[in-house]
Amino acid sequence: MIDNNDIKALLQVGERITFECKKAEDSIPKSVWETYSSFANTIGGTILLGITENLKEINFDKRFYITGVKNPKKMKKDFFDTLNSNKVNRNILTDEDVDEVVYEGHTLLYIKVPQADYRQRPIYINDNMMNGSFKRNYEGDYHCTEDDVKAMIRDANDSGNDGVLMENFTMDDIDKNTLNAYRNRFRTANQDHVWNDYNDKEFLINMGGYVIDRNTSREGLTLAGLLMFGKGLPIRERFDNIRMDYLDLTNLQPDSRWSDRLTYDGRWENNLYNFFTRVQSKLVNDIKRPFRLEGMERVDDTPVHKAVREALTNLIIHSDYMMTGILKIEKRNDCFVFSNPGSLKLPIMEIYAGGHSKARNPNMQAMLRMIGFGDNIGSGFPTILSAWKKENWRKPILIEKTDLHLVELTLSMESFITEECSNNLKKLFGNSYINLQKEEQLILATAIMEDSVSNYYIQLLLDKNPLEVGKLLYSLVYRDLLISTNKGRWTTYTINYDYIQGVESRSKSQGVESRSKSQGVESRDRKKKELINKIILYCQEPRTLQEIATYMGYSDRYRMKKEYINPLLGNYLQMTLSESKTAPTQQYIAIH
Repeated sequence: MIDNNDIKALLQVGERITFECKKAEDSIPKSVWETYSSFANTIGGTILLGITENLKEINFDKRFYITGVKNPKKMKKDFFDTLNSNKVNRNILTDEDVDEVVYEGHTLLYIKVPQADYRQRPIYINDNMMNGSFKRNYEGDYHCTEDDVKAMIRDANDSGNDGVLMENFTMDDIDKNTLNAYRNRFRTANQDHVWNDYNDKEFLINMGGYVIDRNTSREGLTLAGLLMFGKGLPIRERFDNIRMDYLDLTNLQPDSRWSDRLTYDGRWENNLYNFFTRVQSKLVNDIKRPFRLEGMERVDDTPVHKAVREALTNLIIHSDYMMTGILKIEKRNDCFVFSNPGSLKLPIMEIYAGGHSKARNPNMQAMLRMIGFGDNIGSGFPTILSAWKKENWRKPILIEKTDLHLVELTLSMESFITEECSNNLKKLFGNSYINLQKEEQLILATAIMEDSVSNYYIQLLLDKNPLEVGKLLYSLVYRDLLISTNKGRWTTYTINYDYIQGVESRSKSQGVESRSKSQGVESRDRKKKELINKIILYCQEPRTLQEIATYMGYSDRYRMKKEYINPLLGNYLQMTLSESKTAPTQQYIAIH
């Protein structure tokens, strides 16, 4: 489970959006249930009972007050008793998710709350779905709006959102030219298909674009039928909450906001099929197409073309059209950015691993797949990742912005660490950069290219959990390579461009202090010599940095390394691994 070092790391570097401390000496705080609901409805998180946190305090040593819990076994039982009562609508925890841990002589209760499956959400308290559902953002736990709750209820339905009957919208609201264009493409892709002989209404019924309710005899276009093939005016009448927008921001001229745009301007019937076909051609028209033959036919498609089309297809089939928002695509010189209203059904790490859930709009998915767009279930996002990896471009970043109710996918066409970026970092940090682990170099490169990074962003980049990323970021901050900016529960990290000046400033101030307090310096020098000799004697055999820190009684091994180990390298100590100087397995041995 979790140990003392993990607790310390959580308190030092824990990402506050997924981490909460609560004072709980005698009983379970009432606010725990709000946090349980918010973590379950968002991206999961960790709760530590027995610690009081002052969010306004920057100093780590003063920020947390460890009180512990008096009777952890009873508290754990009380917690599960309440969890299995009507206090909450669903228990998604197992016994392994709640544990006791001793920290600084006090017993804490550790609670790990996973993200609830989309079929289980919303998780709510007090037997009140509308007022008892919570979500998590960078400020803490907040009440879900009615729209939030309705969206979670819609997502829990595996049959999707786009088969619902649109009352009073009929075949008269279909744009004939759009449907004919689709049917021509369908006929080319499925030459012997029986649906080719059906009339338009029968065709749409079979495609999920038109529905007849046998129980009530009501009939009409479905959400999928109207949005995919409808006339622009009826679509705007029914879905005035949704807009479609494509912006080409490449090769901009001075004073130009864009070089090309596709939006609602009366020049085209603004349905989804028209938007899809027009945008996909604009996105890929200048991607390089290497010459390749299959038999006697030239094949112009590449994995990058397929990946971009896959991203656009995902935008259409995963959008929540019941929400207010924009289906927006931006084509930039160095990347593509796709954003759509809604949320992610699955945890992000599962999506990166190829996990799949049913599309929010399965009828639209089928319509596009029947004409050759969209890979098989579960292979869509891995297709994008694979194409980008082959090009050695930066990993695609998929982010859910819960406060804005949108999902954003960025496909960068730049390498992980460009030569220019690497040279800038070497110039700024010198050997301090060269000697870093590859992952740490990647974090700095990302920070310099993106202006700032967050724990969450680096998690996606490196496929690591929040705690592992936090330790890497903390190490870089401690070595003055990054600067952290705390904003409540949200921390961002930026490059320390004053790195060299900071080192010189510290050296000068230490010089002034040493001249004014010579006796104190002599005393410290004697103590430092004793510690150095102790380290050299201990390293007669190879020792890791953690082993040395434990032996010397230092809780922060990076500070110890900076003050004691680094000055000894070359003359008194040497490293056993030359190819990865900051690896956890690196050992130090005395030079005889």
